[in-house]
Amino acid sequence: MATVKFAIPKGSIEDATFKILEEAWQTVRGRGRTYRVKLSDPEIEVKILRPQEIPTYVQEGFYDIGITGKDWIIEATADVKILLDLEYGQVNQVVAIPENFEYNNLTELIEGFAKQKRTLRISSEYLTTTSAHIRSNKVYQKYYGDIRPMIITPWLRVGENKMVEIFLSFGATEAKPPEDVDAICDITETGTTLVQNNLKLIETLGHSSAHLIANKKSLEDKVKAEKIADIIALIKGVVEARKKLHIFVNVKEENLQKLLDSLPALKRPTISKLSEEGWFGVNTVIDKNEYIKIVPKLREMAQGLVVIQPKQILPLEELKQVMNK
Repeated sequence: MATVKFAIPKGSIEDATFKILEEAWQTVRGRGRTYRVKLSDPEIEVKILRPQEIPTYVQEGFYDIGITGKDWIIEATADVKILLDLEYGQVNQVVAIPENFEYNNLTELIEGFAKQKRTLRISSEYLTTTSAHIRSNKVYQKYYGDIRPMIITPWLRVGENKMVEIFLSFGATEAKPPEDVDAICDITETGTTLVQNNLKLIETLGHSSAHLIANKKSLEDKVKAEKIADIIALIKGVVEARKKLHIFVNVKEENLQKLLDSLPALKRPTISKLSEEGWFGVNTVIDKNEYIKIVPKLREMAQGLVVIQPKQILPLEELKQVMNK
C-alpha cells in the first residue's frame, strides 16, 4: 500500500480547506490538537503546514500533493503540477500606497521617486513576485535598466538597485506605510483593510485562489497516481456541487416537453412516470445562477418543486484530462 502525503495550509484558508476535506471524506480527525490530521482514507497522510512552504515542499517531493494559494506557487516559482482550482480563498495581489500620495499607479510612483532621486521602499511577503513585477515596468527599465531591485531580509540582501528596496514583511504589511516604507505589495479580499489603514490601491498584479498541486514524479508512480486521481475526483466533486442545485419537480404530461425545453441540465433530465395518470417526475442538476431564471417557468408549468444542494458531483469522465494536461 502506497501512502500519499498531503500538505494542507494553516492560516487564512485553513477553515475553508478543512470544510472541503470534510465534505469530500466525511471524517476528518485531529484538527486543533496536532499538525497531523487523519482522513477516513488510511492511504492518505495529511499534515498542516504554512501555505508559503507547501509549493517548495511538494516540488521537492516531501509531499505528493498539497493545497496552497496560487500566489505562493508563483512566489516560489515552484515546478509542480497544478491539478485543480479549488475556487476559495479568492484574493487579489495589489500594490498600495498612502492615500495622500499623488500617484495613481505604479508607473507614476516609480517615476516620481526616480526623478527626485529618492529611494522607493516597498514592504511585502512576496519578494520574488514584487521584484519581477517592478522590473517588468517600462519606466523602471527607463531609469534603471535591467538591474534588480534590492531585496532586504534580516539574513540576506540580493539585487543591485539600492534606489528601489523591497523589505520582507512578517505580517501586518498594511501597517508599515508611511513611517517605514512608501508602498506595500500584499493580498486583499475586499480592500477594506487597505482603506482602514489609509492606503489606496494603485496596481493589481493578479488574482489568487486555493489550488490543489502535485509533485510531478508522484504522478509518474502508477499506484500514487491512482490514489491522487481519487483525491481529485472527490475534491472536484465538492467544488462542482457548490455551483449546482438538484431539483425535483412534478409536471403534467401536456407541459412535459415545454418544461424540458426550458430546463438546463448537467446531462439529460431524468424522467419517470408518477402513480397518478398523466403526471411525470423530472429531476435534474442545474447551475445555481440558472435557478432564479427558471423559477417563473416552473411556477407556471409544474408542481411540487423540491430543491437540494448536492454534496458532490463527480465528473469522472474529466479526470484523465486533468491528470494529462
